[in-house]
Amino acid sequence: MRVLMVAPGTRGDVAPMAGLGSRLQDLGYEVAIAANPAYMPLVVESGCEFRLLPGDLTELIKQPAPGAKASPGSLRGFWRKLSAYMDDAATGTLAAAEAGADVILANSVAPYAYDIAEAFGIPAMGAHLQPTEPSAAYPPVLMNSARSLGAWGNKIIGERAAAGPAPYDAPSARLRKSLGLGKESRAAGERRRRKAQATILHGISPSVLPRPADWHAGLVMAGYWWPPERSGWEPSADLVDFLADGPAPVFVGFGSSAHIDPGFILEATRRAGVRAVVQGADGMLGDDAMGVGTLPHEWLFPRMAAVVHHAGAGTTAAGLRAGVPSVGVPVYTDQPLWASRIATLGAGPQPLPYKKLTPERLGDAIAEAVTTPSYAQRAAEVASSIALEDGTVPVVEALRTLPSK
Repeated sequence: MRVLMVAPGTRGDVAPMAGLGSRLQDLGYEVAIAANPAYMPLVVESGCEFRLLPGDLTELIKQPAPGAKASPGSLRGFWRKLSAYMDDAATGTLAAAEAGADVILANSVAPYAYDIAEAFGIPAMGAHLQPTEPSAAYPPVLMNSARSLGAWGNKIIGERAAAGPAPYDAPSARLRKSLGLGKESRAAGERRRRKAQATILHGISPSVLPRPADWHAGLVMAGYWWPPERSGWEPSADLVDFLADGPAPVFVGFGSSAHIDPGFILEATRRAGVRAVVQGADGMLGDDAMGVGTLPHEWLFPRMAAVVHHAGAGTTAAGLRAGVPSVGVPVYTDQPLWASRIATLGAGPQPLPYKKLTPERLGDAIAEAVTTPSYAQRAAEVASSIALEDGTVPVVEALRTLPSK
């Protein structure tokens, strides 16, 4: 079976797909992953075939410094650029499907993949890293907030948000017309699939977000899909020496979401009295801190006293998997939800919204994370639960239910 995974997004969207794809390849599936060109090495290293989705979402979504406000004009410009990016991604998805596929697994920002699958007469399933289904259990992730509106409010506002305008609406409509399909809006297609209880696989641990009681039978909480291990990777001698030269440091990194000046971070970590590994900086940053690039979280995080991050789905998962306390600094979309789950699970302090971040607040949160024994204890307990799960198994079960060609 030829599986096409469609992942228009950042590294955090692509890496779990590459890990899942690698596992499926080992089980005899032929897996291709459609993603931005920056992630071709990641996909190829995983053993999967790379198919191109034009563009670079990372540069588009990078946030300004904490406290800086976007102007109305910049927001309008962002929407135009994001819509154009999604249009290119839809065109790339069509080309990726034309290269051969028996089934499409699409992430939550690629609904046009369903239209393409319909035109090609092949099945499509969701492969989501965030819970986008309207539910009483959580507020809609599009609200950029984890503040519950109550069971009724969460569900109703979630349904309205799902039906509202999205940057992939126009690409979906354009593809349906060009492929000779009947007219159907993106929101109407989602309602139809919901009514049919269509399968959406979620690469989320039920130990972190329990499966909501109001989900229909087709919504599967599979468990995490871990990024592939980097073959032959070794840490630098400088990093090994730094880690050995004192107490366990704190990791601070914000992935593709934002870049914070290293001076801001060092002011916070020194206020907390901890050593630091700072992602996105270069080399030694004094005796108490070291800058690093992209490193395998599965190697680095267990060696940390705590991890400070943007609370993206994948980084949150990696921190909990490592069994160390986390400090969530959510920026947008689903990140407030994951930051709130860290606190609810007792694996770290309350979230620090990125827009309100100061070195003082960050330093105090780091100090709280490393000096509160219950955070480390709860993080270790969550890690033990996660270790018992295998997110690949439900995916294979879903693929096996599909008719063979």
